[in-house]
Amino acid sequence: MSLKGLMTAVAVMFLFSIVVVAQTEQKQPAKPIRPFVVTRAQSLADIQKNLQSANKAEDLIGGAGMELRVAVQHEKNMTAANAEIHDASDDVYYVLEGTATLTLGGTLENPKEVEPGEWRGPRITGGQKVEIAKGDLVVVPRGTPHHRSTINQDFTMLLIKVWEDPRPAAPTPAVTPTPTVKPTPSTP
Repeated sequence: MSLKGLMTAVAVMFLFSIVVVAQTEQKQPAKPIRPFVVTRAQSLADIQKNLQSANKAEDLIGGAGMELRVAVQHEKNMTAANAEIHDASDDVYYVLEGTATLTLGGTLENPKEVEPGEWRGPRITGGQKVEIAKGDLVVVPRGTPHHRSTINQDFTMLLIKVWEDPRPAAPTPAVTPTPTVKPTPSTP
């Protein structure tokens, strides 16, 4: 075999090995990062019933390390103190019971950043008022001024909040070391 033939054979084998390695290192689908969640209709109905007595929310999913919060929220005869804008999260409302009045879009007046990316203001100017009722689905994209009122209304919704990045872990409280008491040596 000539030197030229040997070099050609080596080159072919080298290229063949690159193709084999490339084929064995193909990208694989992601693995689940946490267990899936199934909430049965009866459980959801029980949550709704428990919330009916007050203006409150119960988280179903969410927390540190997640880009998602799912909660059942109940409001009766109230209006949010301030309109709001979220820089890094979208809100999705699915109305389970009752009605509410939303103001969407426009301009948030006198915006104040209450925490990073979370803005509040006393009202919205130029927004569109929308009445929502059972079965309605509302998507409020990040950056959209919004305000909800349930004055003279009873309202329950499924709130789905989708953040741009996972939520940070809550700060852990500092642990104060427990002092140890050494016994005093006894004297005979």
